[in-house]
Amino acid sequence: MLRVLLGREAFRKGMDLYFHRHDGEAATIEQFVRCFADVSGRDLSQFMRWYSQAGTPDVMADGQYDAAAKTYRLQLSQSLAPTPGQPVKQPMVIPLKLGLVGADGKDLPLTVGGKAAGDVITLTEPSQTVVYEGITERPVLSINREFSAPVKLTTNLSADDLRRLAAFDSDEFNRWQAVQTLATRLLLRNVSLLRTGQPPVSDEGLIAALGAILSDTRLEPAFVALSLAMPTEADIAREVGRDVDPDANFKARAHLRSAIGNALSAPLAAIYDRLASAAPYSPDAASAGSRALRNTALDLLAATGEPSAIASALTQYRQANNMTDRMAALATLSLHDRPERAEALADFGKRYEGDPLIIDKWLGLQAMIPEAGTLDRVRALTAHPAFSMNNPNRVRALIGSFAHGNATQFNRADGAGYDFVAEAVLTLDTKNPQVAARLATAFRSWRALEGGRRAKAEAALRRIATASTLSADVSDIINRALAPV
Repeated sequence: MLRVLLGREAFRKGMDLYFHRHDGEAATIEQFVRCFADVSGRDLSQFMRWYSQAGTPDVMADGQYDAAAKTYRLQLSQSLAPTPGQPVKQPMVIPLKLGLVGADGKDLPLTVGGKAAGDVITLTEPSQTVVYEGITERPVLSINREFSAPVKLTTNLSADDLRRLAAFDSDEFNRWQAVQTLATRLLLRNVSLLRTGQPPVSDEGLIAALGAILSDTRLEPAFVALSLAMPTEADIAREVGRDVDPDANFKARAHLRSAIGNALSAPLAAIYDRLASAAPYSPDAASAGSRALRNTALDLLAATGEPSAIASALTQYRQANNMTDRMAALATLSLHDRPERAEALADFGKRYEGDPLIIDKWLGLQAMIPEAGTLDRVRALTAHPAFSMNNPNRVRALIGSFAHGNATQFNRADGAGYDFVAEAVLTLDTKNPQVAARLATAFRSWRALEGGRRAKAEAALRRIATASTLSADVSDIINRALAPV
């Protein structure tokens, strides 16, 4: 925020002054900020409220276009909820970097009062209004670019507005955010449809925006890979909030990934082929980004279930010259109950049986397969020579991954996942109470589940709670989970 407020040159001077004054000292925040105030001549006393007032500000941005007057009126407001000891909060200093995106995807000139305006609005009052002039078309607001302020932002952007930002915004943070918002809205809608027995739907605008990102050669591969990564099941559950059905969340996400893979199969396949490399492994950022994008493309292609994509994953597994690519191919194969998966899992276990850290990955990957047979697979793996209940790393890798990383199978509707983990907690409590307590935290969100699962999770928790001998570590976790809300 200081850099956005002061500009890069003044910010750099402030950093230089800070090191000159305080190198080797235990400096305070006040001393740090004072350096920027001194070099810039700015009064940063209000800015210090970021350090004295608790909570995250809510910012509302409401933009209205007047075609007749060729103006865009932006109304901004901020609020900060009361917290213990601070019932009344004062306005913060909130620098908001912005742009107005035209139909061609380019930023429109910003003019206020007949003069060129900067691209940063500093919100210092409860509400402020800015009117941009000479706007000849309805723009789309792109605000809080570069995540210029850590606020909770609400806008009046429509789905079509978000699609424009996702496809064209010059700011990569807001472009990514638009994709995530569109995907989240679609996922929540499909969760609701699936829970009422209706088929999920697609968003052609979102798919088109992802296609535009794939074809934009100016973007770094690492960013494209992040943009193609849809919100996780945990993200969906957090947005649903109450009465969560993990199966519906999984199905909604699987449908979206399959839709992306089918609709964009040609560009995804082209990227996968283009980024193939026989060069020796390198950990540099550019190489890592290319690997990330290639593996993301492979995963989305395989999400369609096409045999050719599954075959490509097996080929990559066999031919990979680094663990990143081999593990990515194995993770992709793990989601498909096919002979190729069985072959790769068996080979991986044999190939790395002498490396405990890699075997941890192998155990964890199998524990997180979102299939009905996974619980039996995990039970069988507890008898594997590589597993021991006396080894905390093995327990975390296998049982911990199942409990914390497999939402559909830990939260099985029949309650068997809860019973298995409860049994493991009780067994571990006599050996390693700390590991047992960490495992028990998998039950923390039980109250957010739909009624049937909620009742079965509570029963498992009470079973643990009534054990005759229970460590203080596990007892604390269980009592917190069962405490009245």
